[in-house]
Amino acid sequence: MNWIYLITAGLFEVVWATTMKLSHGFTKLNYTIMTIVGLALSMGLLALAVKKMPMSLAYPIWTGVGAVGSIIAGVFLFGDKLSPLTWGFVALLLISIIGIKFTSGS
Repeated sequence: MNWIYLITAGLFEVVWATTMKLSHGFTKLNYTIMTIVGLALSMGLLALAVKKMPMSLAYPIWTGVGAVGSIIAGVFLFGDKLSPLTWGFVALLLISIIGIKFTSGS
C-alpha cells in the first residue's frame, strides 16, 4: 500500500505543478484551488508513505515521478520542446526510479 501512496503522491505532484502553471501566477481562482488541493494531496500521501518507508527511498522516487510526469505534461499540454539528448536524460531518470525500487528491498 505504501508504494501506491508514493506513486499517487508523485502523480499529484504533476497535478499541482501543471495547475500552478495554468493559474497564471495564481490569478485564476479555479486553477489556484486545484494547485492547493493537488499539493495537499501530494504531501499527505507522501506523509503516509514515509510512515512505513525510508525517507531516503520515498523522497527521491516522489520527486522523480513528479519530475518525469511534469516533463511529459509540459510536452503534451504546453508544447514544450525537448532535444533528443534531453529525452535521453528523462529516460535515465525513469530508469533510476525503477532501479531504486528494485534494489531497495521494499
